[in-house]
Amino acid sequence: MSQTIFTFALVGNPNSGKSTLFNHLTGLRQHVGNFPGVTVEKKKGPAELSDGQKVYIIDLPGTYSLHPTSGDERIVTGILSNPGDPNYPDAIIYVADLNNLEKHLLLFTQILDLQIPVILVLNMLDLAMESGLEVDTNYLSAQFGVPVVAVSSRNGMQIETLDAEMIILSAAQTRIDRKAFFKAEDKISAIVHEVQSSLEVEQHYLAKIYLHHGAWLPFLSMQEKEKIAQIVKDSGFKDLPAQIEETLDRFDRFEPIARKALKVKARSAGKKSFSQKVDQVVTNPIIGPFLFFALMVLVFQAIFDWSSYPMDWIEQFFTHLSELIRTYLPAGWFNDLLTDGLIAGLGGILVFVPQIAILFLLISILEESGYMARAVFLFDRPMKSVGMNGRSLVALISGGACAIPAIMATRTITNWKERLITILVLPFISCSARIPVYTVLIALVIPSKRILGFLNLQGLVFMGLYLLGIVAALLSAWVLKTLLKTKERSYLMIELPAYQMPVWRNVGLNIWSKVWAFVAGAGKIIILFSIVLWFLASYGPSEAMQTATETAQKEASTANLDASASADLLASYKIEASYAGQMGHFIEPAIRPLGFDWKIGIALITSFAAREIFIASIATIYSVGSHADNDITLRQRMALETRADNGQPVFTVASGMSLLIFYVLAMQCMSTLAVVKRETRTWKWPILQFLFMTGLAYLGSWVTWGLLG
Repeated sequence: MSQTIFTFALVGNPNSGKSTLFNHLTGLRQHVGNFPGVTVEKKKGPAELSDGQKVYIIDLPGTYSLHPTSGDERIVTGILSNPGDPNYPDAIIYVADLNNLEKHLLLFTQILDLQIPVILVLNMLDLAMESGLEVDTNYLSAQFGVPVVAVSSRNGMQIETLDAEMIILSAAQTRIDRKAFFKAEDKISAIVHEVQSSLEVEQHYLAKIYLHHGAWLPFLSMQEKEKIAQIVKDSGFKDLPAQIEETLDRFDRFEPIARKALKVKARSAGKKSFSQKVDQVVTNPIIGPFLFFALMVLVFQAIFDWSSYPMDWIEQFFTHLSELIRTYLPAGWFNDLLTDGLIAGLGGILVFVPQIAILFLLISILEESGYMARAVFLFDRPMKSVGMNGRSLVALISGGACAIPAIMATRTITNWKERLITILVLPFISCSARIPVYTVLIALVIPSKRILGFLNLQGLVFMGLYLLGIVAALLSAWVLKTLLKTKERSYLMIELPAYQMPVWRNVGLNIWSKVWAFVAGAGKIIILFSIVLWFLASYGPSEAMQTATETAQKEASTANLDASASADLLASYKIEASYAGQMGHFIEPAIRPLGFDWKIGIALITSFAAREIFIASIATIYSVGSHADNDITLRQRMALETRADNGQPVFTVASGMSLLIFYVLAMQCMSTLAVVKRETRTWKWPILQFLFMTGLAYLGSWVTWGLLG
């Protein structure tokens, strides 16, 4: 084995509490990456057992079976069937929901057949105890021949028992090459003979399993796999009937075991659970959608109301920091780079961390409580009417964080057409990188007043932008549904977990990981672009810069301006003559019908690298363009900006809403295009996606400016 530290893989069905157990075992030490060669997210982290031994924990994607039908399931199957894979574990911790044990044992029995050491963890013990459910772990252990532990990953109940079993397993397990079991030529011949015999008599179960799983059976060499695959091809073996037969046979074997191991107290039998009672309301086809909409209203109201004070504190901090550096460092290019470039750019982004944290706080609570699974179920039929399905909703909600991992999440959608439609419309969903743009512009052009005494108008506009993106996504999906043709049928298989209080440790970890990913990911780009843009806005062709200087000095002298006003006039002339100014003026004719000036044009160009760059670009341009009032915030500086031709404010309700509509509808992220290309394996779809979204954004912005301007 390639690992030097014993590695456990967490395997189980979705909603089994696997990720909660992973967080409990690894805590803040986990790190997130991608499996080699694919874009499916992988979580891996070290854990220390009670005897001091350090082990690694890998959280594999949730799957229902080793008969893969989606990208995530193929990843799990590929890893567990290939001992040479760098993520191949020394042992498996199989996590099953104790309250739905029979449904979770199909994958478990398939794992047993792989001959990898396993610990069966029966999770959600606390909920089982509340409902009067008891389990005989000793009986299950004797029947399956593996250690069985009942735990609650939510509150840590019986985790020490799991720790003890992990110590025993890691100490006893030797890292042998398991292909040795099948190296003998006579053994291989026997397997092939069994397979061939099964084709004739159709009764040898083991041979059918070899045949069905021959393409990925663990521990066989490539030549051996190819030999079995050739037999499959020559025989005309039907995959689906064998899979159904295998599944039914497994259920026949483990269902009696599960029923005998579980007992329900008499007083609890026949009673509806708390979750069942709540679902009568939450999943009601009439009440459910209204409840979902009301929750979304509360989410967006909270984003604006709760974040106002911390945002003001962060904004004031960076304003004072910039002023201190400008005061105490020697004047010159380095001083300007720090204050007008780096601090202006980073401050323009970090000020929005409170809003992003609040967004993920509320979304995490909805996920942890079990509500999101109900939303998937509730909207499956409406989503199908526009060419997607309930699982598309998970991807669309994930798009509220970032389109890139959301596009990766579509791998759980088995239907090709529905997955492609979801990928193509997903960038319409407003991601966290758009929050800075929305927040600044809404605060600038929409008055802060209350509607009905408790609704914030700015919060309503903020939610309206999200709804516009959702409507655009759904309408575009409906159009694609009519254009794309396929005979493949889709289905939704989802388990509704019991309602439960959120695990606040998980909520905190999720907020931290999402905020850090935003800050670290955006920070790298912002630092680079802030430096580049500061240079482009501060320097230009020598002749043009000289002319700008002379013109400004002449006008200042004629108007008898003081030193501060003269410096401000000089800065405005020089930025127009700079490289950045020339770029902005070059595209200004194309964006003037939308109500944008050349400075906004610069930000539009740079923000194609990442949407959040828009605010950093505006902050840099306006900082370079004026030094008359260094102690005012970005929003105050933007409010003072006027048009050169008529002296009217640049940012009005008309221009602000036009810009907001553009950012809702436009494809403004090159990384998203790259991921779409990777997932669809062609440039055709990302190119069409970019042209359609950009054209729609231009049209929407033009109409908005025409109506309000």
